[in-house]
Parts: sequence; structure tokens; C-alpha cells
Amino acid sequence: MQELPLVVLQRPQKIVSSQKRISTSIWGLWSNSISKFNIKIQYLQVPSSSLVTGRTFSFASSFSTLASCFLPLFLLFSLPSSSQEIKKPKIGLVLSGGGAKGFAHIGVLKEIEKAGIKIDYIGGTSMGAIIGGLYASGYSATQLDSIFEDTDFDALIQDFVPRNNRTFYEKRNDEMYAISLPFQNFKISVPKGLSKGLYNYNLLSKLTHNVRHVEDFSKLKIPFLCIATNVETGQKKVFKSGSLPQVLSASGAFPSLFSPIEIDGSFYIDGGITDNYPVEEVRKMGADIIIGVDVQDDLKKVDDIKGATGVLAQISNYQMLQNMKGKKEKTDVYIKPNIENFSVMSFGQGTEIIKKGVEAAQLVKNQLDALGTKYQMKKIHLKKDDSLYIKKIGINDLKNYTRSYVIGKLRFNEGSKISYDDLNSGINNLNSTQNFSSISYKLLKEGSSDVIMVNAEENQVKTYLKFGLHYDDLFKSAALVNFTHKNLIFTNDIASLDIILGDNFRYNFDYYRDNGFHWSFGLKSKLTKFKKASQTDFNTGQILNSLNLESLNIDYLDFTNQAYIQTVFVQKFLIGAGIENKYLKIASNSLQNNASFIDNSNYSSIFGFLKYDSFSNKYFPKKGWYIFGDTQTFLTSTDYKGDFEKFTILKADAAIVKTFFKKFAVKLQAEGGFTLGKNPNHIFDFALGGYGFSAINNFKPFYGYDFLGISGDTYVKSSLSIDYEFIKKNHINITSNYANIGNKIFDDNTWISRPKYSGYAVGYGLETLIGPIEVKQSWSPEAKSNFTWFSIGFWF
Repeated sequence: MQELPLVVLQRPQKIVSSQKRISTSIWGLWSNSISKFNIKIQYLQVPSSSLVTGRTFSFASSFSTLASCFLPLFLLFSLPSSSQEIKKPKIGLVLSGGGAKGFAHIGVLKEIEKAGIKIDYIGGTSMGAIIGGLYASGYSATQLDSIFEDTDFDALIQDFVPRNNRTFYEKRNDEMYAISLPFQNFKISVPKGLSKGLYNYNLLSKLTHNVRHVEDFSKLKIPFLCIATNVETGQKKVFKSGSLPQVLSASGAFPSLFSPIEIDGSFYIDGGITDNYPVEEVRKMGADIIIGVDVQDDLKKVDDIKGATGVLAQISNYQMLQNMKGKKEKTDVYIKPNIENFSVMSFGQGTEIIKKGVEAAQLVKNQLDALGTKYQMKKIHLKKDDSLYIKKIGINDLKNYTRSYVIGKLRFNEGSKISYDDLNSGINNLNSTQNFSSISYKLLKEGSSDVIMVNAEENQVKTYLKFGLHYDDLFKSAALVNFTHKNLIFTNDIASLDIILGDNFRYNFDYYRDNGFHWSFGLKSKLTKFKKASQTDFNTGQILNSLNLESLNIDYLDFTNQAYIQTVFVQKFLIGAGIENKYLKIASNSLQNNASFIDNSNYSSIFGFLKYDSFSNKYFPKKGWYIFGDTQTFLTSTDYKGDFEKFTILKADAAIVKTFFKKFAVKLQAEGGFTLGKNPNHIFDFALGGYGFSAINNFKPFYGYDFLGISGDTYVKSSLSIDYEFIKKNHINITSNYANIGNKIFDDNTWISRPKYSGYAVGYGLETLIGPIEVKQSWSPEAKSNFTWFSIGFWF
């Protein structure tokens, strides 16, 4: 049958829901009559500014007479009565999940704001939930653009914990091992996710500061809901209340990438698994008109699937795409940006994806303009100095870790005024211990103050196997195997054993009990040995002179045992003291007869130290500073050489790093040490030279000279380094260092004279999974010497 042209029927606008668009009984009778004749009815919403709603009908030619009869009747009953109240339809916004592709939502929001549309309800899933939740909190589309542009998504995905948030013990562990494997019940265990999502959680907590006490999401600037999936039951969970940063984190917890988020005793992951486009839920909120933004993937061919995340996305898309046909029909303004060339992990292409959202929204510009009411959204004021007054700290019951331990890691106490940076830093401190499989917190209101409730789930894995590789020109090649066990004897404790195999067998044993703000204690045992041609004879050069040699082939063995206590001072500095017993055996085949030992003695001493280290990276720092001070008094010795007297060694080392133009890191360093007492025994003299080795006694790196190249009981040294990261993780660096070293050079002011020793180096460094790979070409103008040094892997 031939169809007549479409007919648009209009009447002054009256509040009508999407489920019941006609409220009068007569219109209901009329529409029922039409349906009996199989007349197709298509609903159309027209501009609210016109104060009319339209309905479009397609009539078969055989029913033209019928239509002409009913048309006047319809117009009659479509006229507004004086008793009818004119109301504006409620507009709901649905934002789907899609990982990085969700940046397109921001582009669409920009066009929605440009059209002057007031959004009355928002529902979202995953990235749609995060963007929707922030928008509902009061951020404009432009502000969201700025926020996501400044976000480090590499850090977010990796759950990056700044080095400054680790204790010195944890820094040492993180900077020695290339691989760390959880070991439980004699099996390698796999974590529930690569990341706990704390970086994301901390960021969302800061961004939602203005609504941190709002637990009913209908009380947000725009009523909001989001979807998550219960990981145990597989059921959809609609969140309309709770801790906003917590539920947003749960909705966006991509399986395998992020660990499940615990909320009220249940664990949740990405809502996209069960409902990636919650149009029905937004209808239930009261929306008459739905604007929907769909950034979901279509099914891809095998060759187009990239990586494990791509496979997971493809699997989850099967069910979502089956459901989308019905969901699309429930959407009045459907927007689908063209983002097929992007993946859920394309976080580095956010600007391009946002543009795709703008372009898609412009394709439906007429529909958006029709819904506009010249509404202008009031932006919330972005602050960088939001602060919290923490009246109370609540901590859930923990079996193996005390309250003082947790508060010691947070580094703030009850009654403190803190910034969000302080809060994030404290949570990162907890996370860096690896003692907790999940950490979350809520900020509750008590008067004008905040109560923070920390909920940490203890990591059930107590044992780890760790591995590392290293090569340098002092210890040569080495393979490291580590066994670490937590809660060995007491709560808060950790025991670690390193076995180092290669050209020189070594081992390290550490036992440490961390009591937070209270005094902590530890035990150390370390065996170190190497063979090297040395220009230092540990006897002020007398042995070399007597043998008329420039160097000695030495066998060096150091066996050290320590017991110590330490604590955190003013929340930044580590101070401690302890006792030490050290056995030193230094032998040389250059010596004859029974005098083959330069030393073969035990030494007992007491020591104290102060440390601070905020370097962003041990090997290639971009910012931060450190200071190290140490004093050690040697009290007794078995005195192999018969020349021992009590003496004290004091050392200090300080450095600062700052980055310019985002690429050039400049490091200034100064250090020195001297001996108090007569000290006829020079076994512990300072020895400068070489690069790339783990510290032992008073051996210090110095460019331009070989390992143990120059020595004395007093030294001062300064250096300037410039590191240029020309490609990510690739570095070119230039260093100059200067020193004065000798015996008692502080007594005659030699230390402040023009530097006697200098050296320079040019190097290349590459950051890898096993640690830095470096090559240095160094030379010294006064010594007329040059050396090429290789260092591979983390130092140990």
C-alpha cells in the first residue's frame, strides 16, 4: 500500500513521561482505536522552547478517510486546558563504559553544555560512571578535560607508589629485585589484579572533596547512579548511595587489571560485565527523555584484537551487544562516537578521543538544540589546597598489624590538619608495604571535622620469592635469589634472605620489626667478598712502597652482623642506633711468607645514623633530595696487626635534584668524612673510584679513577650531573666530580684548597625490568687515565 506523507500533530507541552506520553483518557481511546487498524505510531519530542509535544503518524492510503475524521477530534483534545500545569520534561544522561574510549563522553558533554541543556539525572558504568560521577559532583566538561589531561594514566594503571612513600627498608627491597613472586602453600600465587587501584581511588577522593560527606547520590548537584558487578554472585549492583570515590572505583575496576573493590563486605568489579549502558535505571530515576552516549566496542576480527585486555573486551562485548539493540530503542537521542581506531587502553590519545565525542554530538545538533533551555552550568571552584581536619582515625581489626603500625605509616594522627597530598601519601605508605591486598577509606562528617575510616584487608600471602641479575666491574656477574617471609615471629615483622651466586658468593640476611611511630628494631647479617687489583693497600701506601708496586691483587672478605633500633623523626627523617661486629680478612698473593694478610681481625663498634631520601628514582632521579649522616665508634678488635686504638668515623652525604624543561635533570651532590682519634689502623680508610657497585664500608664511587684508586682517612667530594631523557627510559648523562682526600686533611685546611683529584664521565642509561643498564666512559685529566664501566641490573 502507498503511504501518505508523515503528519505531525502538535499540542502545547504538558509533562508526560516516556512511559505515559498522553495523559487524557480520550487520547488513550483514540490511540487504541488506531492500533486496531495496525496504524504505525512514531513518537517525536519537539523543542521545549516551543511548548509543544509532537506526534508523527504514518497512515496507509486506505485509512485516509479514517484519519481525516480523527484528526479534528485529536486537535480538539490536544488544546491545553486552563487547569493543566505546564512542566518541563526531565532529561537523563546515560554514559557507557569503554575504558579510554570513554574520554569521548567529555566531548559530548561540551556540546550538551553548548546547547544549554540541563541534565536532571545521570547514570553510568565504568569510565562512564567516573566521568558521570564527577559531572554530577559539579565539574564542567571543560574542567573534566583539564583533569584528565593532567592525569598520569601510566601511574594509574600501574598503581604507582612514589619512592618517597617507601621506608628505607622497602626502598632497598624495591631496588634490588627484578621479579617478585608471591609464594603460598608451596605454589606461586597470582594476585587478583595487577593494581589495587589506589592511585585512582586517591585521585577520585581528592576530586570529590566538595561532596565527600554526601552519601545519598540523589543529593549531588545532579542525581546520579552507577553500575558495578558483584564478583562472587555475578549480579548487577546499582549504586545510588555510599562513598562516591569508592563506588566509582568499583564500577571501573577492569577485571585482571584492577583488584576487586570491597564495599560493605562484598567485592565488586567493572559494571560493564552486567550492564554497560544503564538506560533502564535512568528511566526509573524519572527521566522522560534519554540522551545516551555509547562508546562500546563492536565485535572485532581476530587480527584486530590486541593483547590480553583486547581478548577480555571482546568476550565481554558479546553479551553487551546483544542487549544494546533494546537499549538503543529506549534512547531518545543516541550518540555513538566513531572511535573504532582506539582501544580501551588508548589513554595517551585522550585529546583525539574527546574530539570524536564532539564530532558525534554535532551530528545530532538539531536534536540537542531542541532540548536546550539556555541553561548554564555553574562550575565548582577547583582548589589545590583543600585540607581536612582529622578528628578521629578508625581502623578495622587487623590480626598481624597493630594500630600504631598503621598510624605510623599514615604519618598523621588524630587532631591533625592535613592536605589531600598528606592523605594520599599516607595511603601510599600503607600500600608500599605490600602487607594489604586492598585498602580503602571513607571520610565521614563529625561537626566541622572529618573522621577517616580506614579499611585494609591483610594480604594472605606471607612468603615471596624474588630474583635479580647484576654485573659490575667490582663484584662481576651475580644472580640473586631472595626468600622473604612476613610475620615470622611477631606482628609487623619481616625476614629476608638474599643468596648471591656468581663470580663472588655473597649473602644478606635482614630481620626487621616495624612499629610505626614507636621504636622499631632489626638484625642484619651480611657476607661480601671480591677480588681486585687495588691501588689502596689499607696502610697509607706503605705496603705498596715497600714492594715497589703500583697495585696489589687483594682478596677482600667482609662479614658483618648488626642489631639496631630506629624510628621516624618529625615524620620525615629516620634516626637510629645500633651495635656491630665485623670480621675483615684482606689478603694478597703479592705478600710473601706468613705475611699474606693485610688484616684478619674482628671489630666491635657502636653506630648512629640519620637519613632522609625523597629522590623520585634511585638511578635516574628527576626531583627530590636526600641527606645521610653516620657516626661509628670502633671500641675493640682482635687486632691482627697489633696497632688498634679506639677511633670514630663520621660521614655525611647530601644531594638535590631538579628537572628543567621536563627533560633535563640536574643533580648537585656533596659529601665528606673524617676520622677522630689517633687511628694508626687504616683498614677503614675512605677509598674512591669506580662506578656501579653496591656500597661496602667506606668505598665510594668516583669518575676518572679505578675502584679503590685513591684513599685516605679524610675526604671531601662534590659532583654535578646532568641527565637528559631523550626518549622515555633512555638517558644520556654527563658528570663531573672533584675531591680532596688524604690523612688528616681537615687539620691543615687542605680540604678547602683547589681540588687535587677530578674526573669526568659521559654515559648512556636504559631503564629495564631487571634494572638500569648503563655504560660510562670516564677520564681524569691529572691522572691521564680513562675507564669504560658497564653496569647491568639493580645494584646488590
